[in-house]
Amino acid sequence: MFFILLAQCTTGQGLYVVKDVKQYEKIVALDSNQRMVSIGSITGIQFDLRYATTNNFTHQQLYPRIGYSYLRLAAAKALDKVQGECTAKGYSLKIFDAYRPYSVSQKMWILIKDERYVANPVNGSGHNRGTTVDLTLVDVATGKNVDMGTDFDNFTDSAHHDFKNLPENVLKNRKFLREVMEKNGFKALETEWWHYSFGNSKDYDVMDLSFRDLKRAAHR
Repeated sequence: MFFILLAQCTTGQGLYVVKDVKQYEKIVALDSNQRMVSIGSITGIQFDLRYATTNNFTHQQLYPRIGYSYLRLAAAKALDKVQGECTAKGYSLKIFDAYRPYSVSQKMWILIKDERYVANPVNGSGHNRGTTVDLTLVDVATGKNVDMGTDFDNFTDSAHHDFKNLPENVLKNRKFLREVMEKNGFKALETEWWHYSFGNSKDYDVMDLSFRDLKRAAHR
């Protein structure tokens, strides 16, 4: 992990946040596994980036209207494998969120302040580190989202993995998604059926780079 202080920011709680795209590029030059890559290049993957709209729990547009997102290289490769296995079963992945700039997480925390559902900015999150993805399944034949029992960002116990008072088909759908994600190195968050993190997020810095910065860096 590269805690190079010159172009990083201390938040006041001692958390280092990469805010400078040039510093990010220096980190990637030292370790290519730190690279953020667009998951929009994964064949067949779909996007419904809720925070790029007002259709989210904040009722605010927190991102620019983009049709793609980013993960660290290893996480993106693993997600590509998941998509391939889902395709073989007649499904596609649909992404609600992946990389999330640190400043956006700060705004979310002000509204919720419940660590079961929103990461405390004191620690940063897997989303800020590019290792976490929020997603669901789509039935390719119908084009409809697979029934998971609740919508994305449902902050009730019915979204928890251990909540069993659901129709059998919903339980099977959640089980399939969890199994294929965990098979490929992702770990579930017990309070959110849609939330999965890859590997050890602490291997990566928290970042507050814009999507424009990451896109520009990818083309250099």
